[in-house]
Amino acid sequence: MKTVFLFVTLLSFLGLGLPIAMALGLSSILTILIYENDTLASLALAFFQTMDQFTLLAIPFFILAASFLTTGGVAKRMINFAISAVGHLPGGLAIASVLACMLFAAVSGSSPATVVAIGSIVIAGMVRAGYTQSFATGVIVNAGTLGILIPPSIVLVVYAAATETSVGRLFMAGVIPGILLGSGLMVAIYIAARIKKLPRQPKAPWRERFGLFRDAMWGLLLIFIVMGGIYGGIFTPTEAAAVAAVYAFVAAVFIYRDLHITDVPRVLLDSARVSVMLMFIICNAFLFGHVLTTSQIPQGIAAMVAEANMAPWHFLLIVNIILLVAGNFMDPSAIVLITAPILFPTAEKLGIDPIHLGIIYVVNMEIGLVTPPVGLNLFVASGITGMQLTEVVRAAIGWLMILLGFLIVVTYIPEISLYLPNLLFGKPA
Repeated sequence: MKTVFLFVTLLSFLGLGLPIAMALGLSSILTILIYENDTLASLALAFFQTMDQFTLLAIPFFILAASFLTTGGVAKRMINFAISAVGHLPGGLAIASVLACMLFAAVSGSSPATVVAIGSIVIAGMVRAGYTQSFATGVIVNAGTLGILIPPSIVLVVYAAATETSVGRLFMAGVIPGILLGSGLMVAIYIAARIKKLPRQPKAPWRERFGLFRDAMWGLLLIFIVMGGIYGGIFTPTEAAAVAAVYAFVAAVFIYRDLHITDVPRVLLDSARVSVMLMFIICNAFLFGHVLTTSQIPQGIAAMVAEANMAPWHFLLIVNIILLVAGNFMDPSAIVLITAPILFPTAEKLGIDPIHLGIIYVVNMEIGLVTPPVGLNLFVASGITGMQLTEVVRAAIGWLMILLGFLIVVTYIPEISLYLPNLLFGKPA
């Protein structure tokens, strides 16, 4: 009865139009007050204890770093370098846009930030070069999802906090899948360009390529500082996030000088708004997970799966269906925090590697970002292009098939996700 009440109240609050954070928090509080002998003081203590995780400190720092990089000219320099590298290929400008998304994803950790930073520049450029706006927008909407797969990724940090999994292993697990998905989009663009005879850019001389690389180097250097620092044992992922924020500030204000010192308070305020919104969702979702755990729901599901002798591939199919449906209606971080406490224990029982499961989660969340009615990338692309939301959906749907195909591959070939973490850290005992 307690479980039924919890989910009925959650769905009721969502149906009334309450924000996901408030719906999670209110349903959890009502369940605790009605079915448990907790006082308001103990409830407040439980609320704060759910947030007592050092890993979560990485989130506001990565958001701040992304804000500095998005506001400054780092994205534009990465785009220019990408165009010089691959712009001469058929469909080169679109291919360069995907490459730029991959590079920016590796310094921002955010999908919407990637779409804004890259899309606001390249979509108009592709239209001027002879691409249709629909083609250009579809490419960016889908390529922008790489922002939560290629490390550092805010969603991977949330998953690590929810499941007590190593952030370092998760970050490294996202490298090969991110490169493969980006390469898959590039190959699809190349084939489409050959068929549709899309324009290509003049081939840039090597001197020009080197000059543009040197111009983008200070932004690209952040990738090596963050990842090298983590895997070199210099600092933890949370400390790496703080270093990234400071470095992004120095690069934007003092090296590139795209951002005036008087603009810094505005950037800090914008990133604080995003951080508070996300952390409020996380806090309430952890409280919801606390209620689930005390209700023995995850353990009950794990026992049912064990009794049914379900094969791991059957369970992963069910996981994908659940996450794909949830992705149509909720924010990625909220989905991770609500479902991971339920699905994670069962996955462990079936011998599914938690790192592999984390990458499956993120790829599902990528698809959720480009599917209506609440796909965030769709709204961001609509905002920067002026297209109707339905037009953006039609533009993105063809490229979405690549993401769905990749989801099947990454789900049933775990080595894609596990090769690098196992190589660097060794196989877990």
